[in-house]
Order: sequence, then C-alpha cells, then structure tokens
Amino acid sequence: MKLINIGFGNLVNADRVVAVVVPDSAPVKRIIQNAKDAGRLIDVTQGRKTLSVVFTDSEHVILSYMKPEKVLEKFNEENEHPED
Repeated sequence: MKLINIGFGNLVNADRVVAVVVPDSAPVKRIIQNAKDAGRLIDVTQGRKTLSVVFTDSEHVILSYMKPEKVLEKFNEENEHPED
C-alpha cells in the first residue's frame, strides 16, 4: 500500500485513486454535492480553497487545497522511490 500526502498530513492510498481533477466545472461540482449528500465526501482543505478533487475507486470524493499538478508530483515521487 502506497500512501500519498495530499495536504496537512492527510494521506490517501495511491492504489485506490482513480482521478485528480480541478473543481471548476459544473459536473465536478455536482459530483461533489452528490458525494456530500451521500456521506462520501472527505474535506481535507482545513477551510482553504479547494484546488483539486480526488476520486477513489470506492466512490469517495476527497477535497484538497493542493493543485492537481502538486498531487501528481507527489504520486510521481512515490513511483520513483517506492518503499518495499
């Protein structure tokens, strides 16, 4: 299991991440609202502006203050230096 820091010490299982997107489009905003209504929304922004939305294979939606590029960088760092 590879854990990736998505901000403020919050970790997500890299193997379960399906997509990381920006929250600006209407469809993504609808998905966020639907996840909130269904109890599947995890907000790790600590009150800051949401800059990326992480989708998992368990249909959970995670809000992060990190830009998607930064999250991708963290994933790539983990892939370059996997801990066995």
